Amino acid sequence: MGAAKKIEIPVSITVRDLAKLLGATSIQVIKILMMNGVMANINQTIDFDTAAIVASEIGFEAIPEKLEEEEIEKDNGEVPLWRQIIDKEDPRSLTSRPPVVTILGHVDHGKTSLLDAIRNTNVTAGEAGGITQHIGAYQVEHKGKTITFLDTPGHAAFSAMRARGAQGADIVILVVAANDGVMPQTKEAIAHAKAARVPIVVAMNKIDRSDANPDLVKKQLSDHGLIPDEWEGDTMVVPVSAKQRQGIEDLMEAVLLTADSMKIEANPKGRVFGTVIEAKVDRSKGVLATLLVQNGTLEMGNVVLAGNAHGKIRAMFDYKGKKIHKAGPSTPVQIMGLTEVPSAGDIFQICASEKEARTIVETRKAEAAANKTKDKFTLEDLFKRAQEGEVKELCLVLKTDVTGSIEPIEGELQTLNKEGEIKVKILHSEAGAISENDVMLAAASRGIVIGFNVQPDPVAKKKAEDEGVSIRCYNIIYRLKEDIEKALKGMLEPEYQEISTGKAEVRAMFKISKLGVIAGSRVLEGEIRKGSRVKVLRNGEEIHKSEISSLRREKDDVKEVKTGLECGIAVKGFESFEVGDILETFTVERFGS
Repeated sequence: MGAAKKIEIPVSITVRDLAKLLGATSIQVIKILMMNGVMANINQTIDFDTAAIVASEIGFEAIPEKLEEEEIEKDNGEVPLWRQIIDKEDPRSLTSRPPVVTILGHVDHGKTSLLDAIRNTNVTAGEAGGITQHIGAYQVEHKGKTITFLDTPGHAAFSAMRARGAQGADIVILVVAANDGVMPQTKEAIAHAKAARVPIVVAMNKIDRSDANPDLVKKQLSDHGLIPDEWEGDTMVVPVSAKQRQGIEDLMEAVLLTADSMKIEANPKGRVFGTVIEAKVDRSKGVLATLLVQNGTLEMGNVVLAGNAHGKIRAMFDYKGKKIHKAGPSTPVQIMGLTEVPSAGDIFQICASEKEARTIVETRKAEAAANKTKDKFTLEDLFKRAQEGEVKELCLVLKTDVTGSIEPIEGELQTLNKEGEIKVKILHSEAGAISENDVMLAAASRGIVIGFNVQPDPVAKKKAEDEGVSIRCYNIIYRLKEDIEKALKGMLEPEYQEISTGKAEVRAMFKISKLGVIAGSRVLEGEIRKGSRVKVLRNGEEIHKSEISSLRREKDDVKEVKTGLECGIAVKGFESFEVGDILETFTVERFGS
């Protein structure tokens, strides 16, 4: 008897699709499943191992289907994913592509007005308050060469793309007002661009203003590592006036000169992928997604997969709204046909069929359900990850209560950089509370946020949980340095903290046979869950700690009681309740993780 014929089967597949793949009927497949103890209907999804058993019964040898998607999920943290994928292309097939430029800078320094001047159209007038309300993409021609611009609402969006491995920009134009100089958001923008390892061209805007002070601006830029080329540095600083349309030609020249010094290439005939710039739902057209093609050529009818969204392209438009049939590298396009709205910064690819796209989406959703918490980068894990080759440096975002604390802390941390060991790299340092932007910068660089005498605001705390960013706060410099040093040497032990999940106030006591004394309570905040760990607080002091052994609402046993409701609570090993006691439930989590 000859060897069984090999057949590729996805990681998950419906019974119907498996039957087609094996050339069998759905009834046959269902019978084999039933004989092996699996009850499944025609539309049910089964995993590879189960499908392999069915294939074996029919005379096939199942092997896992290799999906290109696997390459996209891997990120070495040093090089953006799209660059890693292009690096795998045949060098002989690579050709020059238009540079992709994004504009960053402080609010009101003229980012949108500058882009308006560049593409000679009026955007600002149609935007609320003159602030960019969306992420768009446009192309301009200069001396016969094309430049693609990403118009972003700020560096938070830029880093959101980087955090997803996209980093669509090749060059950053940093807009600095000649009369205002380097402002807090300017510093953040510089930090984001440097962390992304993207070259910066400075557009010194509002040069026409009577209070413009170019020399002061250049001095401030130099203080932040951007030394103008006229001062023997390597940063081109171009004086412009977006309002007067002055210096725009010089700025375009600077962008092209910067691009010429770089290797900006792609393979128009290679694997198709790129970045989602924006996406929305239109009442009449359905999901509209703006994509930036970064390699290959996207064509009408292609099946696009971006995050958990997929679908066949039904219509494709260029940035002017004109219908097109294909788009090559560095081309922004708007497409119709996706099933749902992808996230800005998602990397898209094309699939051979809608079936393959659905299979990948199902797998992604299953993995997300199985692993709801993000893989957090913590100080405790640093040494282990370094040994495994995942990290070569510790990227930090430092926030302090006062400016005077920054220099001594940075100085102490720099003393930890020794030859052959993990390096400490400070991405950004500034006085002020830990913000959402700080978290996004750390997320995009696989870094950690360090606070000295400051705490994260509620928005930053939530963003840190969502993005898997570790925040550690200190009030003693030597303790901060000690923890970083221990982390670099793999000696830092995890710390734990108690996180409150609910509070209830004792209003009365009842004795019930078999249960003992029950505290009749009202939930003040959060929720109280049966089995939770609990502290009994009296006059603000902890007098007992154990767990909730019984939770009742009226006469019924319940699993949880939410804010504002009354309930009866029994605490294991404690019955000496008093009216006014606070029962606080909590979980124990690793500090900063």
